[in-house]
Amino acid sequence: MANHLFGSIRQAMPEPEKIFIDPVGRRRLTYGDLLGWSGRMANAIVARGVKPGDRVAVQVEKSVEAIVLYIACVRAGAVFVPLNPAYTLVELDYFIADSEPALIVVSPDNATGIEAIALAHSVRAVDTLGVDGTGTLMERLDHHKAVFADVARGPDDLAAILYTSGTTGRSKGAMITHENLASNARALVEAWRFTRDDVLIHALPIFHTHGLFVAINTVLFSGAAIIFLPRFDAGEVIHLMPRATVLMGVPTFYVRLLAHAGLNRDVVRHIRLFVSGSAPLLPETFRAFAERTGQIILERYGMTETNMITSNPYDRPRVAGTVGPALPGISVRVVDRDTAMPVEPGTIGMIEVKGPNVFKGYWRMPEKTEAEFRPDGYFVTGDLGLIDRAGYVQIVGRDKDLVISGGLNVYPKEVETEIDQIPGVVESAVIGVPHPDFGEGVTAVVVRAPAVLLDEAAVLDALEGRLARFKQPKRVFFVEDLPRNAMGKVQKAVLRDTYKAIYEV
Repeated sequence: MANHLFGSIRQAMPEPEKIFIDPVGRRRLTYGDLLGWSGRMANAIVARGVKPGDRVAVQVEKSVEAIVLYIACVRAGAVFVPLNPAYTLVELDYFIADSEPALIVVSPDNATGIEAIALAHSVRAVDTLGVDGTGTLMERLDHHKAVFADVARGPDDLAAILYTSGTTGRSKGAMITHENLASNARALVEAWRFTRDDVLIHALPIFHTHGLFVAINTVLFSGAAIIFLPRFDAGEVIHLMPRATVLMGVPTFYVRLLAHAGLNRDVVRHIRLFVSGSAPLLPETFRAFAERTGQIILERYGMTETNMITSNPYDRPRVAGTVGPALPGISVRVVDRDTAMPVEPGTIGMIEVKGPNVFKGYWRMPEKTEAEFRPDGYFVTGDLGLIDRAGYVQIVGRDKDLVISGGLNVYPKEVETEIDQIPGVVESAVIGVPHPDFGEGVTAVVVRAPAVLLDEAAVLDALEGRLARFKQPKRVFFVEDLPRNAMGKVQKAVLRDTYKAIYEV
């Protein structure tokens, strides 16, 4: 048996000298380099004690080396566990305890704190990896050969665990298989017409399914190339557009591009496809971009647990406010929330999905896994929406109170727990409300104890170092009491309505 995912990547690889990644300002990586470099790295992590099925937890800044590490883990039969570099040590302690990695790879600046966590949880090995190619992991490569015999892995074997958030309990590890990733990459290559001639501008983070699996795997499965940026900068992206054919982004990218005076029809003329995902694209942004550039943004829909589910068509109308029909090989349905029976086209209900893209389940949470799947194999997404008569899916809201800010999931209960520990706080409720830049702004509504002089700045200061910055509220409001229903449950819909216009400009 071959290595299912990397075997497919090998089949799609172009000539060795073709550029795979061009990190602006640094040495380019060819496909031949990727093969040899990932072989050395796979040998290195195996020498560190990583066996097939072992987890490798990775919290590093975005770099070409980090992409090579992902491929090395696939080749070695390990399970790649990417973690947001913004996570604090308090948060990382949970992820390390839960995933039980054989190896942790961390940025050099964070090594001391991670080593203490590793020791507490009996992790065998810790290595470092810096954005400039430094670190102990890279030093080990000099002692290993480029030739590596890929570990046999089948379609159902795990390739990655991605942690996602819900509205109750701790983050859940979504188990992503080799076939989940391979099937989705094949579907996206077909749907978005990727070829070896494409050049993708990559300005997304790589700890997230969008920047890691959607972007990287689609390029690898088509033999295309990447212009690799450490982060999104509107001016830099506009400067690079004449060299590229595709941009994948979150709605924030397009808002910021529209705010830049350099965006016009001439600079985008080489781009054949602009893709948006990870958060809802406002119809106003969709229309403004079309008017300014003559280009129609393609919006798609996916989740950590499912990879990509739907996409507006490449060569048919792309409809603002929709995420298009299901991708090839994937089935999407909308059911009544109470009866679980399919509803008529145009009727709002719960979105469910089935296909080779859908994850294997939640890591070490069999009861949660069982609860999220229907008896016929459909996964309950937790999103509310409808399918129109043309087959286009429209997302109208979330059944759960998950907040998506800048394309990243923010789990309200976790933020509320931290706020409620602040002296003088009686209780809190965290909601997401429309934000012109981030899609949703994390917003806290707090009840103070009587006679307490707690203010917004004090709450935000108390959260520093306890939560990643993207989880921290952008605003904090104080009320006498939180609105509740007859059963005593906080009515977050009422709060969202109350504060819906606070970020309007």
